[in-house]
Amino acid sequence: MQPIQPGNASIQARLVVSGVDSPVDLQAAPGDTSRLYIAEKTGKIRIVQSGVLRQRAFLDISSRVSGASEEGLLGIVFHPQFQTNHRFYADYTDHAGDIHVVEFLASADFDSATSAEREILFISHSQATNHNGGQLAFGPDGYLYVGVGDGGGGGDEFHNGQNLGSLLAKILRVNVDAGSPYSIPPDNPFVNRPGARGETWDYGLRNPWRFCFDRLTGDLYIADVGQDKYEEVDFEPRGAGGKNYGWSIMEGLHCYNATTCNEAGLTLPVTEYEHPTGCSITGGYVYRGSDIPELNGVYFYGDWCTGFIRSFSIGQGKAANEQDWTSSLRTVAGGKMSSISSFGQDARGELYLVLLDGAVYKIVRK
Repeated sequence: MQPIQPGNASIQARLVVSGVDSPVDLQAAPGDTSRLYIAEKTGKIRIVQSGVLRQRAFLDISSRVSGASEEGLLGIVFHPQFQTNHRFYADYTDHAGDIHVVEFLASADFDSATSAEREILFISHSQATNHNGGQLAFGPDGYLYVGVGDGGGGGDEFHNGQNLGSLLAKILRVNVDAGSPYSIPPDNPFVNRPGARGETWDYGLRNPWRFCFDRLTGDLYIADVGQDKYEEVDFEPRGAGGKNYGWSIMEGLHCYNATTCNEAGLTLPVTEYEHPTGCSITGGYVYRGSDIPELNGVYFYGDWCTGFIRSFSIGQGKAANEQDWTSSLRTVAGGKMSSISSFGQDARGELYLVLLDGAVYKIVRK
């Protein structure tokens, strides 16, 4: 891939819809190029079709969803065979703060959800309201991956980061097409380790606020929110699970709360940034659309607090061609793009910016 230089791709953010209630995720169903599904933190999934926000919710679980700052309906995903089996999944916290991953069924016309549901995962998380994770994604292997934070508080006070016996501070991998309510893939990296949870794919994560699979290569990108000083992006080649991403031994590329630490066995991030350049990373996607071919293979991410938007491409397992797109994409009133709660990707591979204040933008050619 040729390096992306400033000016080689001229892009801007074009408003798609506004007036959404605290949106935190945007997904498209496989093969559906007409609809976007937006998860509202307050408990509804809304449909945008042909640029119009439908008033009727696709799903409304507001009554069961908690509302603290990092709680709520946090992520959604559609089954790879959604067009035939109508199954989709939601990750939310209940009023006790516990995490649920639930399977729902869409109606025959895909415009609403039926009353059928099946709980896939329940994870106790009642000690603190923060660090819930919430990302759901199907990998290239067809398994469901679930991002879970470290249990909250500060400084990994519940000691889950390096605890393989806990489902917290992990990315989990389960088979929702077999078992009741799921089965553990036999090639999960910790299946045969005594005391470890077999669902674990990766560990040592503080709060993975958005991970994604490159839809072309299957490589995994993880944006992990830091503690006080550093935000990071981790990179994992396709199928190379079993990684320890270091929390709370390390924060980013640095020993956490110590002058020295043992880095043996840890997988370090491919890029990081320091506070106060930003304060909370929001992970995005690798661009695989067709509208801006110059960006093919470029991974986008942003920061919740300062609103910057940056990118890099992977070369020989390292971040390369790093670029800041903030000035190009700050097109909202006042010239500010803060409160980036998520990125989105449609069925064609085009990318979107999701702002908690209720607006969704598409990254387009200028």
